[in-house]
Amino acid sequence: MWLDHFAPLHKLDADARENLARLPELKIPKGKILFSAGSPCQGFVVLLEGGVRVGVTAENGRRLVLYRIAPGETCVQTTLCLMGALDYSAEGVAETDLRLVVVPPPLFKRLMRESGEFSEFVFERFGARLAEMMRLVETIAFLRVDARLAGAVLARAGDAASFEATHQELAEDIGAAREVVSRQLSLFQRAGLVRLSRGRIEIGDRAGLEDFSNS
Repeated sequence: MWLDHFAPLHKLDADARENLARLPELKIPKGKILFSAGSPCQGFVVLLEGGVRVGVTAENGRRLVLYRIAPGETCVQTTLCLMGALDYSAEGVAETDLRLVVVPPPLFKRLMRESGEFSEFVFERFGARLAEMMRLVETIAFLRVDARLAGAVLARAGDAASFEATHQELAEDIGAAREVVSRQLSLFQRAGLVRLSRGRIEIGDRAGLEDFSNS
């Protein structure tokens, strides 16, 4: 049962667990748009497998990734829409194939009223996501583009020596223009920090990138 993967939900009473356990698991293909700005919320999504990218697009066409959702995490956009009866103000896209459960709005609202365990589950994840978004605001407001880009490169690479990403995707990660990212990557390459090839970036000097990201 999918509920078994979420320790906080083990404390739910029998009625709440039964209602949630009846919900079907859905499979969503990579690349599908889950929601877009202006659309109504169809339910509270519990992600079991895969990853979702949530971002906004400015009037000038520039995009910014607000956050990514991993299994066990929730979407602050969805929670806000359900609790405030609002439409979405951002877009959610499946970055990989997904497996998820959708809690319908009536059941979500009833559980929020009647189940302290469920509301605690929702608000804990909501608070963590808000804190992440605050860090994003601070990063964009106070860090230079080179520091933000170095951090994005390291985040994308993880423990790997290289990763696949376009300059446009990195630009969306840090809220900058693609041309700015391309120029900065070229500077990184000349400094030996990275090696660039079509659609792939190889880490050349991880310590140097870490220094940039902390500057």
